[in-house]
Amino acid sequence: MKLAILSCSPNCYSTSRLKDAALQRGHDAKVLHTLRFGIDVAQGDPDLCFRGKPLSHYDAVLPRIGSSITYFGTAVVRQFEQMDVFCANSSNGIANSRDKLRSLQILSRHHLGLPETTFVRDRTDVIPAIERIGGAPVIIKLLEGTQGVGVILADTVKVAEAIIETLQSARQNVLIQKFVQESRGRDIRAFVVGDQVVGAMRRVAQGNEFRSNVHRGGRTERVELDENYRETAIRAAQIMGLRIAGVDMLESDQGPKIMEVNSSPGLEGIEGATGLDIAGAVIDYIAAQVDFPELDVRQRLTVSRGYGVAELSIPVGSEYVGRTIADSGLKERDINVLTLNRGTSVIPNPKSSRQLEPGDRLLCFGKLEAMRDLIPERTRKARRLKVQPLVEGESTS
Repeated sequence: MKLAILSCSPNCYSTSRLKDAALQRGHDAKVLHTLRFGIDVAQGDPDLCFRGKPLSHYDAVLPRIGSSITYFGTAVVRQFEQMDVFCANSSNGIANSRDKLRSLQILSRHHLGLPETTFVRDRTDVIPAIERIGGAPVIIKLLEGTQGVGVILADTVKVAEAIIETLQSARQNVLIQKFVQESRGRDIRAFVVGDQVVGAMRRVAQGNEFRSNVHRGGRTERVELDENYRETAIRAAQIMGLRIAGVDMLESDQGPKIMEVNSSPGLEGIEGATGLDIAGAVIDYIAAQVDFPELDVRQRLTVSRGYGVAELSIPVGSEYVGRTIADSGLKERDINVLTLNRGTSVIPNPKSSRQLEPGDRLLCFGKLEAMRDLIPERTRKARRLKVQPLVEGESTS
C-alpha cells in the first residue's frame, strides 16, 4: 500500500508514529504538507499537484488536518475522494467535527447522551437560554476552540452573561452548555477505528482546573469501557462520518454524554496511557480497506431513475407492527430491506421471518415512490423528510 499522510507537522508525535507504523508493516508511506497541494478541476478529470508537480498515485490518504486550515484541508481531501483514492476520514466528516454546534446538531436526532446545550445570538436571549438548561453553573465554549482553549466555567448567571457579551462583541460564536457536576475535571477519550474502540483513557484535571485536556496538564490513565460507552463512541463516530476518531465523553449519572468528536485525535496521550499500538491499528485498518473498500452509496452508487436508498420508520400503531418482513408486502412493492435498526442494535440483511416492532427503522433499496406511499399523510405533512432518498439518478449503463 502506498499511503499519503496529510500533515503540516511531519515531526510531531502522531504523524511520526503513523509513518513509522506503516513502514514497519512494509507499506510505502510519505508525509505530504497539506498546504503545498494544488487542486486542479477539469471536466471528467479531477487532479492534484504537489509542490507544483503532478501528484503520483496513492492507494490511501490519512488526513491530519489542523483546525486552522480546515477549509483548504477538507478541499484537498475532497479532491482525493473525487479521484477515487480511499480517505481514512471523509471531507464531510472532518468539516462536521470542526464546528461544535454542527456536531451536536447532527448527533441530537439520535439516541445518544449529550449535555444540554443552547445557542443564541441576541443579548436578551442569554438569560432565558441559561434557565432552559437548568441555570448556573454553565460551560461556555467557542464553536471552534481546541485543546481546552475557549472553554470557560461560569458559576453564576451574571458572570455567564458578562462573558458571553464580551465574546460576542469580539465576533465570537459561543455555545452555552449545562455543567455536568459529577464529571468535573475528568472525561473519557475513546479512540475509534472503523467499528471498534481500539483504546480508551480517562483524563483527570490537576488542582482546581476543571478542563482535563492533556495539553492543560491533565493526568491520563487507561480505562476499560463498558458496552454502553463503547457503543456510544462508535455510533457517534459513524454518525459524524468518521472512520478514525477520538470521542470525548463525560461520565454522568445518566451514562456517557458526548462532548466532542475529534477527526484528528492525538496519539501520544492515549498510547502512553494504554501502552497499546494505536498507530498500528489505524494503519492495519486502512490497509484492509484498500484491499476491500466499503462502498459509499451516497456518492458512488448510480441507479435507474426512480430507484434509491431510503429509511422507513415503523411507528406505534402502524399496520406493519407484528408482521414479518415477508408478510409486509415490501418485496411485492419492489422494496428490499438492507438493514434493520432496532434501538441501539443494527441487523444487516435481516431474515424475512423477522417480526417488525414499533420504532424499527428499515434501510431499504427500491422504488422511491413506493416507499413514499408507505408514509401516512399526517406523518408526511409533519415531517416530510422521514423518507429521505440518499441516492437517486439515471443509470449510465
